[in-house]
Amino acid sequence: NVPQDENGNITDDIRITSSIPTIRYLVEQGAKVILMSHLGRPEGKADMKYTLKPVAIRLSELLEKVVIFISAPEVVNRQVIEAASGMSAGDVMLLENVRFRKEETKNGANFSKELASLADIFVNDAFGTAHRAHSSTVGIAEYLPAVSGFLIEKEVKFLGDAIESPERPFVAILGGAKVADKIPVIENLLNKVDTLMIGGGMAYTFLKAKGNEIGKSILDEEKVKLAAELIKRAEEKGVKLMLPIDIVAAKEFNNESERAEFDSGDIPQDWMGLDIGKKTAELFREEILKAGTAVWNGPMGVFEMPNFANGTIKIAEALAESNGVTIIGGGDSAAAVEQFGLADK
Repeated sequence: NVPQDENGNITDDIRITSSIPTIRYLVEQGAKVILMSHLGRPEGKADMKYTLKPVAIRLSELLEKVVIFISAPEVVNRQVIEAASGMSAGDVMLLENVRFRKEETKNGANFSKELASLADIFVNDAFGTAHRAHSSTVGIAEYLPAVSGFLIEKEVKFLGDAIESPERPFVAILGGAKVADKIPVIENLLNKVDTLMIGGGMAYTFLKAKGNEIGKSILDEEKVKLAAELIKRAEEKGVKLMLPIDIVAAKEFNNESERAEFDSGDIPQDWMGLDIGKKTAELFREEILKAGTAVWNGPMGVFEMPNFANGTIKIAEALAESNGVTIIGGGDSAAAVEQFGLADK
């Protein structure tokens, strides 16, 4: 899934080059390699704007061999089946965008079986999509022996080492909207980190637990008591728990709404917090720059709206500037970093 310009030229091929070691290894072992991927969001229709043909061309250049590519709207059809069965040892073939089939994102068994029918072994090397129950990642593994590729191995090992024996200080930055999703993560991190920063929509539940006025900001009423317990537990463990000290709030949930910055305890009753404020962003930045290891999961505000993206941008920039090991996890954080052009940092 690579970004392209309006002429279909690939502007960043890191996701292709990252997969090359696994593909080369399989080719060298004499395997017939059939590759699957999605590209963009064609919404289950064969939209040729999202064809994988440019990927096949780039891959041919990188592997220095012709990559077989059949642009089949159905992804698997008779022509594809014949081409797959006619492959020789060491051949490489790329299927059309798996999201051309609406069953892909629904993990439809029929599509999983069609994909599985082409091969003997399934190698998953897509760390970024391994958590999604789609036909080409989870479904196919029901029908074929499944193993991981070198990229997944590298990612899991890297993450494992960073979390188990991190360079200190170890800083974690958590954001996003839903507190419930992050409670197990927070409980786990309190045993490992030196500093835990909380921003995004989930911060308001913690601010409420401290007795702050949060106005109409998003709140998980059921988790206020637990948030108070987690604040107390952090203190007992000597973990520095940092919450926003100022907030960018708005009257309405839209980019054009009237907005202003308030101290985090003084949000007016009919306003809602949509981003961390400038003072908070600076405090968080200073802490990140001191980190030996920093892990970030979840945006600091509604970054999709330009007027409420500053906090998330500042965190991304601080991580890019950091000399420590920096790990970004979660779709929104990764998307933000791509959007701000910082992914290669």
